[in-house]
Amino acid sequence: MSVKTDDKKYIANTYARFPVEIVRGSGALAYDENGKEYIDLGSGIAVNIFGYSDSEWIAAVESQLHSFQHTSNLYNTAPCVKLARALCERTGLKRVFFANSGAEANECAIKTARKYAENHGKPCAKIITLENSFHGRTLATLAATGQDSFHRDFLPVTDGFLYAPANDIAAMEKLVENNDIAAIMFECVQGEGGVLPLEKDFVRGMAALAEKRDILLIVDEVQTGNGRTGALYSYMNFGITPDIVTTAKGLGGGLPIGAVMFGKKTSEVLQPGMHGSTFGGNPVCCAGALNILGRIDDKLLEGVAHKSELIVSALSGAPGVKSVTGMGLMLGVETERDAGDIISECMQNGVLVIKAKNKLRLLPPLNIGDDLLIKALDVIKAACAGKAE
Repeated sequence: MSVKTDDKKYIANTYARFPVEIVRGSGALAYDENGKEYIDLGSGIAVNIFGYSDSEWIAAVESQLHSFQHTSNLYNTAPCVKLARALCERTGLKRVFFANSGAEANECAIKTARKYAENHGKPCAKIITLENSFHGRTLATLAATGQDSFHRDFLPVTDGFLYAPANDIAAMEKLVENNDIAAIMFECVQGEGGVLPLEKDFVRGMAALAEKRDILLIVDEVQTGNGRTGALYSYMNFGITPDIVTTAKGLGGGLPIGAVMFGKKTSEVLQPGMHGSTFGGNPVCCAGALNILGRIDDKLLEGVAHKSELIVSALSGAPGVKSVTGMGLMLGVETERDAGDIISECMQNGVLVIKAKNKLRLLPPLNIGDDLLIKALDVIKAACAGKAE
């Protein structure tokens, strides 16, 4: 059996896969079917924040497997309660709903915002998102995504969303003045949009506007969350307090989990029967996530800042590099050469990187060693300069 051949035959053709089969991994290193070693700077698109086969995470997951792997949300279970409590204590938010992915978390946030608006005399109020944003691939989160390229094959998209240009508070204020608005929803760093951080004054301006008009502030932390930007959640870098925070990806360490955290305004909006998920709060996923969250401490976050500076310093002004954008260990590299060609050359030379629009996107494990990171950066610099072997 050839995995690559059968993949093309039996798997839905929704991914343009690289010609690599990953068979095992350890830390920041992955190995293919031929035993070739790669330094992985994508970490499963910001999922494996402690790398592959992390022993502490495995122990936590395995321990829960020996107790029970799943039960209905009609019953109480300790892992999801412990995780919800830890998230609330770390953020100051009040309640948590567990889903299975970032898109599902954002769906729940959207539903909650609409119900909140209805409760406050604004039925059918709209949600403002930002141009160039990305919030998921379900029909509602696709509509929330402020990029026409994601909409055109699936029209009509779900109604109820308006789009404002990033970093333009005057445009945001105009939309708010002319429409009934339930919420403003945004990523502090637009990941799929090209790894572009929002300006601090703009983020704070949105928060002030939302507070003034009783509009909910929803921060999408699916990719930016769980230490990725150098803070536990990226909004903490901006000094704001959202009403709803969504997250996923790195929280589970490799198992599927999404979380929606509700602030004081929104903590009681959802009542029994309004929302649910068969697998949301799965005890195995929550046990893994609890282990991950407990290890995102000040020392790790200081390391994220250090490694971020190392990458930015190494690549800024390097031959073939136009710019480096982003925050923490969520960085985009604009290159003179085609990013796809650079990714291919890096792969040939043992480094895995991915794309965001026309940029290289670097999302390494948060605990990657400096030696491996420097080695990978040397390969990237050579490819950017057109000097790859």
